[in-house]
Amino acid sequence: VHAEYGGVVPELASRAHQQNIVPVVDTALKRAGVDKHELSAIAFTRGPGLLGSLHVGTSFAKGLSLGLRVPIVDVNHLHGHVLSHFIRREESDPVPEYPFLCLLVSGGNSQIILVRNYNDMEILGRTIDDAAGEAFDKCAKVMGLPYPGGPHIDRLAAEGDASRFKFAKPHIAGLDYSFSGLKTSFLYTLRDNVKVDPDFVENNLADLAASLQRTIIEILMDKLDKAVKQTGVKTIAIGGGVSANSGVRHAVEEYCVRRGLTPFIPARVFTTDNAAMVAIAGYYKYLDRQFCRYDSVPYARVNV
Repeated sequence: VHAEYGGVVPELASRAHQQNIVPVVDTALKRAGVDKHELSAIAFTRGPGLLGSLHVGTSFAKGLSLGLRVPIVDVNHLHGHVLSHFIRREESDPVPEYPFLCLLVSGGNSQIILVRNYNDMEILGRTIDDAAGEAFDKCAKVMGLPYPGGPHIDRLAAEGDASRFKFAKPHIAGLDYSFSGLKTSFLYTLRDNVKVDPDFVENNLADLAASLQRTIIEILMDKLDKAVKQTGVKTIAIGGGVSANSGVRHAVEEYCVRRGLTPFIPARVFTTDNAAMVAIAGYYKYLDRQFCRYDSVPYARVNV
């Protein structure tokens, strides 16, 4: 639906939510072998995100809750990414020990979060402009790659020379991130070289992708290293859509091995927005009986 526009169109997204939410929930219950009257609560994403889509989910959750006479639990979708590491496919699956650091990297968010407990999280650093996922997608767009561009960059990077091109890195104090300067530097590199060689991008796709990916990863890892040194935490987790990137996953694993830390890398199926992560976050709030009021409204932006 969104590919031909080169990005998500909020109105189309909310319409698709309306069309699909009833059959998706119905199918999920049937596949799980669970009758709706067996439900003890309903967890839903209240934010952050696209307001139109969030309104659809919020309204549906409230209606189903009233119909079944069970409480609703509102979930911060960023909490879902962090707590996705507690989803167990097998009883023996390991989970992080508190406290741990979570590098949350997605299309809209780049944050370093200190997780003291499932209900006690502190943002140590965040992006002050664009997120890492936006840098991947927007740079991919100027290269003429399809949307979403991140997976295409990852695929091409495996074939390219990551040291071929140098792009600007931000000098931001503390643990905050910035990716706008990198995007500008990347754009100027393409602009200047295309003037000399009109086929520059096409002839250097893999090297450009590899160099871009290396730079983004170095920016992410530099601040993560500072956070580790400041906190002394021994466990590192990653989450969010960009944590599916093979370069990011390898960099975090390699860093943890080098520093004697314990890494938690999510299965790729749990990296992008998914129902399981909302369920696990909702489960913990349910245990604390943190139910949602019916007059609660969705929110587009919020801190962890």
